[in-house]
Amino acid sequence: MPKGRLAAFALPLAAALLAGCQSAAQTLADEQGVAVMTATNRARFEMACPQAVGQVLSQNLLQPAVWGGLERAEYTVGVEGCGQRRTYIVICQIGSPACFAGAARF
Repeated sequence: MPKGRLAAFALPLAAALLAGCQSAAQTLADEQGVAVMTATNRARFEMACPQAVGQVLSQNLLQPAVWGGLERAEYTVGVEGCGQRRTYIVICQIGSPACFAGAARF
């Protein structure tokens, strides 16, 4: 197997093995900072409010699909500032800085 392909396979495998050694609470706590930052950055832009701050309202560890999908963390993040409040659902891939903040609709 070429080096590039080996690295592309080994890195996600190593992250999955390391994540398997942590409890769900530890995993969620590890990913929480990136999730709050992702939601807060989106809210600061949408609200035109650089002072906005975010906090986690709820969190959940999403189990990978039966066919071996990626493990993800889901956070509901509330952001407040400049007299405005927004709520975002943030999904983060475990072991990666990749997160997506979608506006929550209730």
